[in-house]
Order: sequence, then C-alpha cells, then structure tokens
Amino acid sequence: MTVEAQRAVAAAVVVRGERVLLVRRRVAEGALSWQFPAGKIESEETPGEAAARETEEETGLLVVPQSVLGQRVHPMTGREIHYIACRPVGGQAVVASADEVADLAWATHGGELPQYVPYGLFGPVQNYLDEALLS
Repeated sequence: MTVEAQRAVAAAVVVRGERVLLVRRRVAEGALSWQFPAGKIESEETPGEAAARETEEETGLLVVPQSVLGQRVHPMTGREIHYIACRPVGGQAVVASADEVADLAWATHGGELPQYVPYGLFGPVQNYLDEALLS
C-alpha cells in the first residue's frame, strides 16, 4: 500500500440552523455516494485544518473547526477518518469542485438525513447531530 493510500481523511460535519451539509461525490466509494465534505489530511495539517480546507475546496463554504467528534476506520472504505464539527463563517455552499462533487444538500435531521445516508452514521456523529439539530 502506498503512503497516499494510507493517508487519513478528515470529514467536516457542518451544521447550519437545523440542517447538515452533505456532498454527493462524482465517483461513489462503494455504497457511499452522499457524505460529509472530506479529503485526505496533508502532512502539515491537523484534521481540523484539513476538514476546513476540504470544505472550502469542495463547496466554497468557509468553516472553522470546533471540535473532534471521533475517528474510526470506515467500515465501507477501510480508510481512517476523523470527524470534525465545523461552524460556517462565510461564503455560500455551492459545487466548487465539479471534478469531485456532483451535488450538495443541506439535509434536515429526521426526514432527509436517512434518505441521503441510509446505512446510518458513526455513533459520535449521530449523537452530535441529535443534539445540534434538535436543540
């Protein structure tokens, strides 16, 4: 396995109001199509910095990392992934990287999120969204 293949991924969990930001990858990773803005953590970055950079690159939205929600080896991709709660601070969410992202959505907690992510969310992320989106 190359160093590139082993590099961990940071995912930004961005909440605005009662919605969470999701992107649909142009190329699905197995069953994964809709997911949080995410990408590989560069050697000089923290997971929070990578989550903020990837969100801006993919959606044009400026975010500030708030807290680490957890990390795991994703059961569908086999990649180490760090989940970072991020707060939007500027810009508008659009498809900014059309070669990577096909679409984006601000999903509501109860009705829409399970349609986008039918296989469920990582426990700590689900707990964070339960609190952030229902309060």
